[in-house]
Amino acid sequence: MSLDTKTIGKIAHLARLEFDDKSLEAFSTDFNKILSWIDKLNEVNTDNVEPLIHMSHELNVLREDIDKVTISHEEALKNAPKKDSDYFRVPKFLS
Repeated sequence: MSLDTKTIGKIAHLARLEFDDKSLEAFSTDFNKILSWIDKLNEVNTDNVEPLIHMSHELNVLREDIDKVTISHEEALKNAPKKDSDYFRVPKFLS
């Protein structure tokens, strides 16, 4: 399957893409290469092939969460440039 530049220009317009003439010609070439590749995929016999649901057969490998204290609250606040009792003080940020 191959599309002419005029048809690809219409598709680009519907997709809200803008191309100058040179870019449209390059895009048309690339788009037609993609379509020819898809045509080659259609020739492959997939009668006995199971549909692919996931790219990998790996399962999520998760570790157990171990609750441990790595730094105390006081140690964390000790190096803070500004603090207010139990909290870090940071500049206001409003957008």
